[in-house]
Amino acid sequence: MRELVADIAIVGGGLVGTSLAVALAHTQLKIALIDAVAPPANAASWDERCIALNDGSRRIFQNLGLWDTLRPQAEPITATHISERGRFGVARFTAAETGLDALGYNTPLRAVGAALLGQAQARLQSHLQWLCPARVTGLALDPRGAKLTLDDGRVVAVKLVVAADGASSALRGLLGFNADVRDYQQSAIVTAVRVQRDPAGVAYERFTPDGPFAVLPKPRLASDVAAGHPCSLIWTLPTARAEDLHALAEAEFIAAAQHTFGERLGRFTGIGKRIVYPLQRTLSETLSAPRVVFCGNAAQSLHPVAAQGFNLGLRDVAALAARLTEAAAQDADLGDGRLLADYAASREDDRRRTADFTDQLVRLFSNRVPVVSSLRHLGLLAMDLMPPAKRAVMQQNLGHTGLAA
Repeated sequence: MRELVADIAIVGGGLVGTSLAVALAHTQLKIALIDAVAPPANAASWDERCIALNDGSRRIFQNLGLWDTLRPQAEPITATHISERGRFGVARFTAAETGLDALGYNTPLRAVGAALLGQAQARLQSHLQWLCPARVTGLALDPRGAKLTLDDGRVVAVKLVVAADGASSALRGLLGFNADVRDYQQSAIVTAVRVQRDPAGVAYERFTPDGPFAVLPKPRLASDVAAGHPCSLIWTLPTARAEDLHALAEAEFIAAAQHTFGERLGRFTGIGKRIVYPLQRTLSETLSAPRVVFCGNAAQSLHPVAAQGFNLGLRDVAALAARLTEAAAQDADLGDGRLLADYAASREDDRRRTADFTDQLVRLFSNRVPVVSSLRHLGLLAMDLMPPAKRAVMQQNLGHTGLAA
């Protein structure tokens, strides 16, 4: 049996896990990055999937030395327009109100992944063991460290295990921990759409009785110049309805989407590949265990209504990296229980607040009860007209409230 030795094992080589590896590059800690699949080699396309990075995430990526690489590939969101179908109440947020260039950036997942992988390989070099494809099938803990058994027979001995392996975390299962799962009985259709009018940096979110319908400006490729303006489209619906719409022919789907969104951006002139994702909220019952910490979707997976999930996970990374960097500088035990408990405590408020914020939005704007419908209409008006309420929502969406945790 071959045994590999490292300081930290990061289980999950997605955006959160790789971000943590990059954040720890300057420490010279030996890191084993374990993932079940090899990184995808996707080419740029007009309908590729994007992720909305808020200003807090921009700051974190800037601190990691990644933003200069990402910025040319990211589409600035300079304003948001939030409305409810069939009502006049509208809430608007602008970057000018915050003194920022943008509220956030709609960025191809491919670009974020490639930038992180490039940085990890360039900066970690001999300090990184990239173990993929490989699955963790066993976990043994003792007071001095942890040993992970992989499906190919290898064993990885470390001081600390970071679980960044998604909402259905295998490590959480191996440890016997539970998660609070809330099934919204909804699915999101994620695709891209071409529109006639330039969204000019405005992201639209329209709430319907079935769920939110979001249209965000996408980065344009050279080939898009004469083909209309590309936008990301995220349409949340009851699962059966989402499956029915997913099965429609392209022209029928475009017509249904146009009817739901209206013509603020003119006509929808084209649609990209459609993918359906079931939606639920998953909160791990704990963020730390002996020699193990949870971050990203392994800690909490949220409804995409306000694009909070990855941004929250990136704040997990920043908080954990700060504590591990300090421990490494002091040559302290990376898996010390007090260090891990401090990390968990530092993340609890941001985690709960963000999870509750998204959950309340889903419940409020997917409710057909007439009294609730009237209240949410008034809520949109109040949000737009009352500065304190508007600032509170703005700070949450910008990702500033949990940044220093």
